[in-house]
Amino acid sequence: MSAEEPRLWSLHRELTEGTVFTDLTHAFRPGQPHFPGFGDERRETLFDVARGDGFTVHRYTLAGQWGTHVDPPSHFVAGARTLDRIPVREMVLPLVVLDIAARVAADPDTTPTLDDVASWERRNGPVPAGSFVALRTGWSRRWPDPVAMDNRDAAGVRHTPGWSREVLRYLFEDAGVTAIGHEQADTDPGLAASAGDYGLEEYVLARDRWQLELLTHLDRVPEAGSLLVASWPRPHGGSGFPARVFAIHPAV
Repeated sequence: MSAEEPRLWSLHRELTEGTVFTDLTHAFRPGQPHFPGFGDERRETLFDVARGDGFTVHRYTLAGQWGTHVDPPSHFVAGARTLDRIPVREMVLPLVVLDIAARVAADPDTTPTLDDVASWERRNGPVPAGSFVALRTGWSRRWPDPVAMDNRDAAGVRHTPGWSREVLRYLFEDAGVTAIGHEQADTDPGLAASAGDYGLEEYVLARDRWQLELLTHLDRVPEAGSLLVASWPRPHGGSGFPARVFAIHPAV
């Protein structure tokens, strides 16, 4: 008589055999787009198998908010949760994809509306409490071109999509989502960020929520029915770090 397969092992087998794993993460590197105040990434080869060492080791020097990354509440709010205080339970969440990419292609200053959310809910039911909502804008197709990512006009003003306060308020205060993410570099649209207005990012983080920035491949993920898995190192008191993010979903 054989032992019964443990339940979690059985669930894992079913999950991995019948789904697609889509990486939502840019591979980071020196020279990629970044906030001007950060400076570029620097890498130093300390040991190298190719030159006869017994192993290869690199030293990385970079800002925490580098490439696809996580922003914990402490990124904007003194005394708020740092990376090491976000529980791993929050790193596996139902994934909602709110798609405004078609509008962004015609108008890069576009932001989501409550009508977009209502349309999603008519097709899929209420946005799940405790979920992760990703804003699909198509902006990741511009990566890693820093000029295309910034999309500045002659006056230096950035024209990039972002969130809207009405949608964020609904998601956090009414739907009760856990976190959000987006393809562009900022929560706030470029028109606001160019003026130094990061009020929407502050709104998110001040509610003790976290977010992911510079996601990619959201066009490969269905708008409902997926799981998001996000992980990052655990620096004590950390205010941001590159993240590895992927979706588990049925074939699109």
